[in-house]
Amino acid sequence: MTGFCLGVAFSMIHAMIPATSLTLAWSHSVEHIRWEEDYAIRDGKLVITAARVQGNGAGMEPEANAVRRGDWWEYKPDIGPLPKITLANSDFTADYTLCADGKCQKLGALLGQAYRNKPVDLFPCPMK
Repeated sequence: MTGFCLGVAFSMIHAMIPATSLTLAWSHSVEHIRWEEDYAIRDGKLVITAARVQGNGAGMEPEANAVRRGDWWEYKPDIGPLPKITLANSDFTADYTLCADGKCQKLGALLGQAYRNKPVDLFPCPMK
């Protein structure tokens, strides 16, 4: 089984989420607009399968292939498989929310406040 790992300081593992897909959500630091991205683990890499944004603003323009559904612009980003993504995790940004298997947790709750203001890597990891 695989899962998602959260690492600080050169990807040292600090938390694990046993799932093969998750949604990463946050609010834009300036516009305060909700943004969500869905990720899956395939062949040991992160693959973004869908994204949604509740509006547009500074640096938040929906992609050309976005479709409006209710309050959301939905689209499939054209990004290849990634070994990891890095989350800003600063006092200037709202806390990230990670949802998997119907359960959502704040990044701060997963890692604790000791890791606030430190970049956090999200990457696939084997679960034992």
